[in-house]
Amino acid sequence: MLNEKLYTCTGKEALSYFSEDHSLFNVYHAGYQEQMLHWPEQPVNIIMKWLKNKSSSLVVANFGLYSFDLVANDPSVLACDMSNTPLESSSIDVAVLCLSLMGVNYQSFIQEANRVLKPGGWLLIAEGADPKVFIKAVCELGFTSELKDFRNKMFILLYFKKKDHQSSDCKQMQWLELNPCLYKRR
Repeated sequence: MLNEKLYTCTGKEALSYFSEDHSLFNVYHAGYQEQMLHWPEQPVNIIMKWLKNKSSSLVVANFGLYSFDLVANDPSVLACDMSNTPLESSSIDVAVLCLSLMGVNYQSFIQEANRVLKPGGWLLIAEGADPKVFIKAVCELGFTSELKDFRNKMFILLYFKKKDHQSSDCKQMQWLELNPCLYKRR
């Protein structure tokens, strides 16, 4: 039910929803952790391996589990709507969206990652979406698709690099609708 809620509201509404009752956020993450125990590999682990092969001086922003999220249960997490982070423009080398594109305005999370990424910076996305339209929209936003990893049946990993010059009109872009996992209510 919480997963469905996150996919059917905006990031601002989700922030307000979990701010009103922090225990719901804990319930959501407990269910998420339980579900991921059954996965052959977790996307965050693959992303961490990729990052370990890069320069240790990279500035990385995780738009989801550990840095920006709807509730700050840890001092290293900042509670915010991921479409409006407090990061400076062009200040990040790598933006990670790991199973965090939930909400009817999920494309604004990608646009925010685009805003804070330096030219030539990396956008790493782990999602369960159909990649064809999704990749096209991200590329129209000003990225090149560098690598696609379809090995896992639970998610796809997409690696994009931000172009130095961008000239896309975000309002004209076609984004696909991401659907929640629907569970039988008892």
